[in-house]
This record gives sequence, C-alpha cells and structure tokens, in this order.
Amino acid sequence: MNNILSNEFESLKADLITAYDAKGMRASGNFANELEVIQPTTTRVQLWGADYAQQLETGRQAGKFPPINAIKQWIQDKGIANRLNGEITVSQLAFLIARKIAREGWKRQGYGGVDLISEIVTDQRMQKIIDQVGLEKVSEVQSEIIKLIKTL
Repeated sequence: MNNILSNEFESLKADLITAYDAKGMRASGNFANELEVIQPTTTRVQLWGADYAQQLETGRQAGKFPPINAIKQWIQDKGIANRLNGEITVSQLAFLIARKIAREGWKRQGYGGVDLISEIVTDQRMQKIIDQVGLEKVSEVQSEIIKLIKTL
C-alpha cells in the first residue's frame, strides 16, 4: 500500500506541474518547486504546496493589498522589468498592480485558465487511488487468511 500511495501522489504532483506549465503560469517556478509529497505513515500521504496555490486555482478576492514584494519578484521573473525602459520603476508598477488587485481582485480567467488543481485532483482520480489501495489491502488480508487456514 505504501508504494501505491506514494506513487500515485508523485503522479499527481507531476501532473500538476505539467498543467501549471501548459497554462503558462510559470514565473519563478516556486509553485512547482514547492510541491512536496510527504508520507507521515504507511497509510497516509499528503501533497503540500505553496501558500498561494489557492489563488492560482480560483484567483483572489478584492479587499486588501497582496504582498508587494511578491509582485516585484513576479515582475522580475516574467521579464517585465526589462521592458519598463525607465518610464516607471518596478516598485511603482508593483504598487499599481497591488492596488488594482486590492480594488478589483484578480481572476484567473484570461491568465492561463482556472482549475489548475481541481482539473488534476478530481473525485474520480481520488476514487481510483482509494480503489487501488483497497484492492491491495484485500489481497494482503486474503493472503493472511490463506496462511491461517493452511496452519489449521
């Protein structure tokens, strides 16, 4: 069961990175680099990622300023800073972007699509993993029963 869970979650991770790249969402690459499969026990596996993964999935609601330093880094990573030609500084542009996001929110539509995570981590896929683990567990129990019967 240990291998099925870890293999399936590694596959989820790989598919998330593929979708992330296919949607043109990569800037710094931190989202892909921070995805991590953790297996605290033989029967439990977790897939952890960046704190901002939810915004990549659904966007961001209006209401408060996003972190300006993260926006500055995004401007650098996307190569936008190289095209500013001294007309505006990276800090000024980052502030303007943050202010617009604070006022209007940020919608993923139009920026690579939506559903980055939910199109990969589907109910059907999770059920398939559960079914595979269940079949392996049934096989283990069946083997133990056969061993017990043979000892009688």
